[in-house]
Amino acid sequence: MSTTTATDPALPGLCGKLDDAAARLERAGRFGKESSQSAVLDTAKRILVRSGGIEALYERVTRLDQAGLFAGTDWDHPSALLPSLVGPSFRDGYPRTVTLECLSELRLLAVATGHAHHPDLPPDQARHFLTQVLAMNLERLFGDISEAARVQARPLDGAVTELFQFLVAHIGFDDILTSLIDEIWRILAQRPIQVGHVKAMITQIAITLASSNSGVGEARLGADRLISALFGPTQACRDDPGLDTYRERLDSIDQAGLQQEATGMARAMLDTGLVSDYHVTLVRWLLDNGYGTLLSSALGLSITGQDVLQCYTDLVHALIREGIHPGTAQALYGLVNLLERGILYSPPIAPGLWRQIALQPCERAAESIVSTFGDAHPPRVFLLAGTILALGQPLGIGQGNNPTCQSARALSMWSYSEPAYLLNVLYQATRLDSVLMHFEGTPIRSDELPRGLATAAILDTDPVSTVLVPHLDRVYNEMGRMCAERGEDPHRWINPEFHGWWVGREFRIAVDIATGKLRDFDDYIRAFYASCHPVYNGNQPLIHPQPAGLAVTDSTATFIGWHAITIIRVALDQDGEMRVYFYNPNNDSGQNWGNGVVVSTSGHGERYGEASLPFREMISRLYIFHDDPAGSLGTLPVPEEEIVAVRAMAIGSWAASRV
Repeated sequence: MSTTTATDPALPGLCGKLDDAAARLERAGRFGKESSQSAVLDTAKRILVRSGGIEALYERVTRLDQAGLFAGTDWDHPSALLPSLVGPSFRDGYPRTVTLECLSELRLLAVATGHAHHPDLPPDQARHFLTQVLAMNLERLFGDISEAARVQARPLDGAVTELFQFLVAHIGFDDILTSLIDEIWRILAQRPIQVGHVKAMITQIAITLASSNSGVGEARLGADRLISALFGPTQACRDDPGLDTYRERLDSIDQAGLQQEATGMARAMLDTGLVSDYHVTLVRWLLDNGYGTLLSSALGLSITGQDVLQCYTDLVHALIREGIHPGTAQALYGLVNLLERGILYSPPIAPGLWRQIALQPCERAAESIVSTFGDAHPPRVFLLAGTILALGQPLGIGQGNNPTCQSARALSMWSYSEPAYLLNVLYQATRLDSVLMHFEGTPIRSDELPRGLATAAILDTDPVSTVLVPHLDRVYNEMGRMCAERGEDPHRWINPEFHGWWVGREFRIAVDIATGKLRDFDDYIRAFYASCHPVYNGNQPLIHPQPAGLAVTDSTATFIGWHAITIIRVALDQDGEMRVYFYNPNNDSGQNWGNGVVVSTSGHGERYGEASLPFREMISRLYIFHDDPAGSLGTLPVPEEEIVAVRAMAIGSWAASRV
């Protein structure tokens, strides 16, 4: 029996009961496992709340794991666990869930510290998981619990806090902070439109560092860089004085000082992709006080952006005055990218934006915006800010926590390839509460259709998506219904009609719809090489981004489901490796798909918002793509070893049961 140094007089007896329950669990057959698991969890829950209980469970968790405590539960495969789900599991408050989660973290700690071995989880991976969990739950570490959380406190909350303190004692605070900072920079490298959660993490870091006496070593340098970008990017606001005080300081700064402020703000924004409220305050002050000539410096514009600003000065000023406020600060970065893209030179864009500035949302659209973004500004302000962001960052649009990857991909593609169309569709939805599209000549009106895949409100997205996605989701669902009886994958017809004329009319699919098995897979692989690989397609670039479908797998290479992406381009990276660069609407493109297939979002030639994989790995996870019916210009055959390698990678993952 394990020993414990706990002083709680009831603990030894409970530990004895737990050891007996563990022995029964070890002896239990398949049909008796569940009741034995329940007995273990009931006793473990009682131990959790005792002084010294965490240590006692830590000493026994490896035995409990080997006895089968996690068998048949969501915690059965630790390598497939997600750090982001740990916090919600604890907040759920259900005793069985909380107890299982606590024991799962202790199991991972035993592996991370070398006290246990798990065939499914290397020590480094276990340690990385725990540092992410701790970084995402800093409030548990430092007791920074809100009043609402205090009122709603549950019996095991104290035990959970003690668990986090136990974990950090073994992992170390430096590692947590370093991991959190690395995670923030990884997300920011993708330049998402929605950065509220990132700003919240940076705020938590700032609070923690300000209130903690813990030494954090060199990690603090990286933290200070992020904190200053939001709360003190320049000399005049380095002490985070508040917006009113900052405006007063601007009144007394000379021209040279204002130039330094403008340059410093732009540098911080372009470095991080984050916009400080002080930056927006400066930009608005410059326009209000006759310093418009410094706007280019404050935005950090290149020669291209400066030319556009000079040609459309009145429009840019109007966009700032009407749509960019401290409460919508991130739109300033969207404006910079909008100008750098040069899309205002396209004749419909400027008048479309003037119309958007004056547009008052209909009642339903306004309600959706207020429910998601609040009422600090009128709905039209949030929508205008969102429009600027969507046009400036087409690859930063995300689907949020909604099953609407098709609609998010459509918004991204329209912003990327046909921004005037996006403005037109947004105008329809905002003013008329309806979107009119056509499927093979048949008109489809969204207001006449039932809900699509998104059965709940669209909450976790940008303002444009909040207004448009419910309509697009219904239209997409209706297009699927109209071709459901054709006996083939409906995306063959939906994608060109839904996304745009530039979608290739030649449709390639790796599986047989009727059986779900691989069909002519070798020819499918050859077709993708001939279509997209420069060596085999006559060195032809991809002209327009093309919709494609992924067979998504988890970190164990187990098939999860189908997912919509956009193939943007194919090119060599700095190491001479041919890669496919693509857009993934799921908010965070950096994922581990198992068997060594890890999606990159930076460091391999990616532009902001792009993800990438080596060509061979990409096709091994792709199940549909569109091609030009004119055919390939290439003459070189695809080597047989390439076909064999890709086929093996597919069969080793999502296609394992499809041969």
